[in-house]
Amino acid sequence: MTQISLSQLAAHLAKGPRPLYTLHGDEALLQQEALDAIRAAARAQGYTERSSFTVAGAHFDWSAVLAAGGSLSLFADRQIVEIRIPSGKPGKDGGAALQQIAQAAQGNDSVLTLVVLPRLDKATRTGAWFSALEAHGATVQIDPVERAQLPAWIAQRLAAQGQRVAAGEEGQRTLQFFADRVEGNLLAAHQEIQKLALLHPQGELSREQVEAAVLNVARYDVFKLSEAVLSGQVARTQRMLDGLQAEGEAEVLVHWALAEDIRALKRVKDAMNAGKPLPMALRENRVWGVKERLYERLLPQASDAQLARLLQSAHVVDGIVKGLKQADWPQDGWQALSRLALQLCRLGR
Repeated sequence: MTQISLSQLAAHLAKGPRPLYTLHGDEALLQQEALDAIRAAARAQGYTERSSFTVAGAHFDWSAVLAAGGSLSLFADRQIVEIRIPSGKPGKDGGAALQQIAQAAQGNDSVLTLVVLPRLDKATRTGAWFSALEAHGATVQIDPVERAQLPAWIAQRLAAQGQRVAAGEEGQRTLQFFADRVEGNLLAAHQEIQKLALLHPQGELSREQVEAAVLNVARYDVFKLSEAVLSGQVARTQRMLDGLQAEGEAEVLVHWALAEDIRALKRVKDAMNAGKPLPMALRENRVWGVKERLYERLLPQASDAQLARLLQSAHVVDGIVKGLKQADWPQDGWQALSRLALQLCRLGR
């Protein structure tokens, strides 16, 4: 079993590709770049043919996939077989087929199989078919670039094309500006970085050059809003709310995301009060990943009274976004959502 991070992939492929790779994650740009790197390494080793299958629906015919992996071309000794499963759910037949494919990959250098999946939950990653893929091949987890990591990621990409921002605080402000403009949209960030290479020569970029070139291509989503709120980032939270409103996002969806976090925080806190350890309470309430770390920071210092007030506020705002008037609250849905989000930002303070 080999687990490879994106940063390790180039060095791994330099030693020659494996017969089986499983890529899983939701960041389309990084997943595509990883696939391109594996394909290029495979072509250099004589894998000149490629067939691709997209698993759609419960009645997908896996026999064609199995046949492709089991047959050699008349014109090439080696081939790449790509299996895309956009839902992350291959079904019973698919699970059995993937286990068969994984076992057949052992010692078979005539076929290189790529299995492409979205982000998977823990239950799926411990299932039989994924465990077989892990056991017999290499897995690459495509993690998103979190907001805090984005300036460094942009700087690294600029460096790869021979460009850089100014040293010190001025350069950091430029990178923060860039990150604000492309937040949540890594593909757009990649395109804007490439645009800077076309517009300016190698060397140092001024803030004015970056500001003039980079469009406001942030793609705000309610799940990233949740992370900003739970991190207590007031300015970023307000900017994301303004962006969601400008993009025409439904008020009820934004309220749902905020209210879900408030309810989950209350459930976990109640479980802690009943004597359960925090890690167990988080697992039982299906809190993991980035949110797990944020909850771990917030909950020990959040009082029961604070959570009760937040729950009541969420109930009030639920009415406002559905057209009901509430005393002592803004009657505009977005203003009410802003007040609720800022209350949650201050939790534990």
